[in-house]
Amino acid sequence: MEFTTVGVVGAGVMGVGVAQNLAQTGHRVVLVDVSDDVLDNARRELRDSLRAYALFNKGAGVATAEVFDRIEFTTDYELLAEADFVVENVTEDWTVKKEVYERIDRIVRPGVVFAVNTSAISITRVGSATSRPERVVGMHFMNPVPMKPMVEVIRGHHTTPETIDTARRFLAETGKECIVVEDMPGFVSNRVLMLTINEAVFLVQDGVAPAADVDRIFRTCFDHRMGPLETADLIGLDTILRSVEVLYESFNDDKYRPAPLLKKMVAAGLLGRKSGEGFHTYR
Repeated sequence: MEFTTVGVVGAGVMGVGVAQNLAQTGHRVVLVDVSDDVLDNARRELRDSLRAYALFNKGAGVATAEVFDRIEFTTDYELLAEADFVVENVTEDWTVKKEVYERIDRIVRPGVVFAVNTSAISITRVGSATSRPERVVGMHFMNPVPMKPMVEVIRGHHTTPETIDTARRFLAETGKECIVVEDMPGFVSNRVLMLTINEAVFLVQDGVAPAADVDRIFRTCFDHRMGPLETADLIGLDTILRSVEVLYESFNDDKYRPAPLLKKMVAAGLLGRKSGEGFHTYR
């Protein structure tokens, strides 16, 4: 195995999913976040995710104890010095991301690649916050990570072909393929998806149809596995709002203007699955 130890920064939904996928494929994981409370929640989410994975993958033989044994939950960023590859999954906030990259750049070995798991933030911009912009690549995982076979890989302005090859080898070790795209805000998947979700929110806000009917139309008419508002609840409405705001700021185009209802729901703490209520109820 080329990437024996992988650093995963950020223990939210995506970070836990990445850590689980890595541990299930035999990697040692250093999962870093800022507080023990966040890490305790990550442990609970991982147990739930492993149960769901076993339910949907009969005969997969998921050994919960072995997965946990391969993951080191820590608030100590210095442990990233052991990493052969790093995947960052912190919140979609440039100020936060910039601080994280400046910090880990001083700790992680110079030749190690940084993969930015982001919905919309520029990979080129992230690279500029490090001393290794040529070794920074976008790696947009889909949720739930262990069940999705494809990853959107983003080439920043300075990202070298060698780094792209390294990203491909890394993903192959986790059982995934990738499609490489260029660095523009939202890339391919979220430039389309966030517009769709935001417009679906406007439909609910304008009284055209309730959320359940909007989602049902997409499931039954277009054969989508989930409707756009169910997808928003799964991702987290706060993440959706930040992603749409990044697109709005980046393109300065009114078509990316966040729906007022989306902003109101986030302000009210109705964030989707992780809070128990969003456009649907999960209690």
